[in-house]
Amino acid sequence: MANLRIQLFGRFTVCCDGRELAGLDAGKAQELLCYLLVNRDRPHPRETLAGLLWGDASTERSKKYLRQALWHLQTVLDAGGESSRMVLRAEHDWVQLDERAEVWLDVGDFERAFEAARGERGKGLGDEKAGELRAAVQLYRGDLLEGWYQDWCLYERERLQNMYLLMLDKLMCHCEAREDFEAGQHFGGLILRHDRAREGAHRRLMRLHHLAGDRTAALRQYERCVTALREELGVAPDRQTVALYREIRADAVRDETPAPAAADATVQPDADGLPLSLSDVLGSLRQLQQVFADAQQRIHQDIKTVEHALRRKPGRAADR
Repeated sequence: MANLRIQLFGRFTVCCDGRELAGLDAGKAQELLCYLLVNRDRPHPRETLAGLLWGDASTERSKKYLRQALWHLQTVLDAGGESSRMVLRAEHDWVQLDERAEVWLDVGDFERAFEAARGERGKGLGDEKAGELRAAVQLYRGDLLEGWYQDWCLYERERLQNMYLLMLDKLMCHCEAREDFEAGQHFGGLILRHDRAREGAHRRLMRLHHLAGDRTAALRQYERCVTALREELGVAPDRQTVALYREIRADAVRDETPAPAAADATVQPDADGLPLSLSDVLGSLRQLQQVFADAQQRIHQDIKTVEHALRRKPGRAADR
């Protein structure tokens, strides 16, 4: 187990042998170390680092500042003992994280778990990979380096947050497949905490609530979805979300991935040449019926409005 532990999610902390390492208060020294940790997979030219961190200074002065920051970092790390001494490799023209360093990095474990599950659907996740994803999302104690607003940090923060949301979405699907509805609802709540207008998460939560036997919660989740989309994006829910809402209201939610229909339950193919089951046709007809009903109601209201306006209109010239 590495004795040097570094957290980049939330508040930046460096602990050596269980104690927080002192002396890393200088802003640019912190930023330099964090940049090297996030981009630990390659060496970085000194000139590039100097321009990135001290872009407003001249080339000569920015390189001087880089040398000073590196010296400060190495002094602090050396003071931490053998566990932290071999973290950086600084050569004449380039700097990088030493691959031999025994450092535990929360972002490192997080990214490895994401890569291990890349391309796999949530419902198809094995328990082992699902467990790795659960451990990874627990590492996400906050956004990357909260309170930092450098351009490179904002980019990396968004990249890692997207990975976090994708992992949570996979876990929601995994929990639904395992009928662990409460855990799935927990992961959905974490998604909406970061992106309240993420419609897919609202829709998945609607299903989870309904499958857990709480139709009221499912319908209320739809109302929260409508509000979030209107306030955040100025749009209404898409057809898929509305269709699920109507199925829940009618207590007739279909399986999201229905089994292949029997030969006698297959009707004409759709526009893409794929066979439609009778349940698919019935669902479409119900949606169409609701559309016509809504249109009929609006037309009826418009007729009433026009009739009322005609009754209030002054008499024609011929009547005067």
